[in-house]
Amino acid sequence: MIAESDRRQFLKLTALAGSAVILGACGGRGELNQNSANTAAVRTGEPDKKDEADKKDEKEVTPIEDLMREHGVLRRCLLVFGEAAVMMGGNAPPAYADAVQKAAKLFRTFGEDYHEKRLEEQYIFPLIRQKGATGPAGIYPDILTAQHDRGREITDYVIAATASGKVGANARDVAGALIGFIRMYQAHAAREDTVVFPAWKDLITAEEYDDLGDKFEEIEQEQFGEDGYQVALKQIAEIEASIGMDDISKLTPMPPPNK
Repeated sequence: MIAESDRRQFLKLTALAGSAVILGACGGRGELNQNSANTAAVRTGEPDKKDEADKKDEKEVTPIEDLMREHGVLRRCLLVFGEAAVMMGGNAPPAYADAVQKAAKLFRTFGEDYHEKRLEEQYIFPLIRQKGATGPAGIYPDILTAQHDRGREITDYVIAATASGKVGANARDVAGALIGFIRMYQAHAAREDTVVFPAWKDLITAEEYDDLGDKFEEIEQEQFGEDGYQVALKQIAEIEASIGMDDISKLTPMPPPNK
């Protein structure tokens, strides 16, 4: 015969075992319900919660970031122009005329025809004029537009002057045009990055800003049929390599002289 204490211990263990079975069953049903919900979501076309979380983690390129990295490609064209202008003071190898020709054409298609005409002149400068941006930003659209026009004149000249693959007797004039262009555009892009673009962003709502980001992507696809920035980045890298500018460590200057 089982003692009373042993009987109570037996009943306690039985109760615990029964609870474990019930909880396990509930947990199993919970997982089954979750799996069923996920399956139902797929069948009804509803987004999976994990997919939504993954999308939130994606890093989008904002409109100003996009504009500034485009400026980065154009600044790299300026570096090519500057290196070529220095070399044209002597007997520059033909590679420099070819590099200038290609960089000028890249500046034309990616900088002037796309970045300037289709983004800045259609969406940024008009808004600043229309909403009357206060401070320095308000005076810049007319100046910057005039500089766009002058830049196109210089680009026309440089493309024509280097069309034969050499500059010859025109070397000094081409070098002078390039130096003037570099000087203007360095100041031009710096003012846009630090004054004009931030002022433009302040004049619109967050929703308008996001919508314009989508619009800029549409224009880029329309203009180039693909990711125009990546295409331009590849082109400028190839141009730099053609004149030995792909290794920027070579551009590190000597230390300054001791006093």
